[in-house]
Amino acid sequence: MHIPDGYLGPGTCGLFYLIMLPIWTAASRIVRKTLNARQVPLLAIGAAFSFVIMMFNVPIPGGTTGHAVGGVLVAILLGPWAACIAITVALVIQALLFGDGGITAIGANCFNMAVVLPFSGYYIYKAISRSSPINSKRRVIAAGIAGYIALNIAAVITGFMFGVQPLLYKTASGVSLYCPYGLNVALPVMLGEHLLVFGWVEAIVTALVVRYLQSHSPELLVEGGKS
Repeated sequence: MHIPDGYLGPGTCGLFYLIMLPIWTAASRIVRKTLNARQVPLLAIGAAFSFVIMMFNVPIPGGTTGHAVGGVLVAILLGPWAACIAITVALVIQALLFGDGGITAIGANCFNMAVVLPFSGYYIYKAISRSSPINSKRRVIAAGIAGYIALNIAAVITGFMFGVQPLLYKTASGVSLYCPYGLNVALPVMLGEHLLVFGWVEAIVTALVVRYLQSHSPELLVEGGKS
């Protein structure tokens, strides 16, 4: 799902940097106010977890990769604003040090994986789990469903970003200047891979960790649910 350099036009890259700047500012302020001392180390762990799980990526047709993100789990434990910070840190390190995702596309990648994914997943989890007990199976199921749906929402938006580039940036003869694949290719490829494979990885990992925490550290789920 990482967007490399050269696949989004400069206007698209600039737009998502402009979108992300106020979001990053708001996230830093909210996290400073809401995260307690005990949760601060978890923020670093969440960033490390997201970094590691995103390194297991598989190239897919269309110029990008498919992978889980772990963002919904971080959002469940710390809230979506903290998850935004954690995943942003992971994405920036990957882009700068490992070339995984383009530097020009950091804003777009963060929008997809550090905003759309954790926020949608968090509220899907909250809607399904509602006021169920911390140790209920309903929360495990809610976590899995939230992880699966949220990852695929992010995949759809990534595919849309790719697919509109030939419409926005092309030569006089109609040749795309950036991503060469239109919506008819980018959307089915991105959504298909994540529906069939990577969404299930996100779902299983999220559900299993929530189940583990129910038995060993249920207080983490209580604190995360208050975010």
